[in-house]
Amino acid sequence: MRYTFGLVLALSVFWLINSGHYDALLLSLGVISVGAVTLIALRMDVVDQESIPLHLLRRIPFYLLWLGVQICRSNLDLVRRVWLPGQRSTPRIARLPLPQYSDICRVVYANSINLTPGTLTVELAPDHLLVHTLSAEGLAALEEGEMSRRVSELEQ
Repeated sequence: MRYTFGLVLALSVFWLINSGHYDALLLSLGVISVGAVTLIALRMDVVDQESIPLHLLRRIPFYLLWLGVQICRSNLDLVRRVWLPGQRSTPRIARLPLPQYSDICRVVYANSINLTPGTLTVELAPDHLLVHTLSAEGLAALEEGEMSRRVSELEQ
């Protein structure tokens, strides 16, 4: 029941932030939308199973800060490769191990790779990721496993 209340609260806050209008019609439409989504989630029986663990919520800001730095570094590398003469891209495709246990951390890892410019997760399998990179250095950085290690720390 507490997860259901959390879902209703999160959806309501999300609706209010995105709406920006607080007249009776929009508020009533928001209540109807939140109620419909909550009923659908309850009927699908995903409210308790899909909820984000609290320890993940405490650790994710530090991970997002680290990821932001990596995104900036990767952006600078990509701009350098595109604009400076003599810089070549050496595209690579490789399979990376997927040591995360929870589905949410596997998706966080795959999406973190996608957010980093010059890298793309092509396939997410139960035991590995198929990743495309624009440079051999980008692939080497992923194979080092720093991003995977940091995502795995979110599970603990």
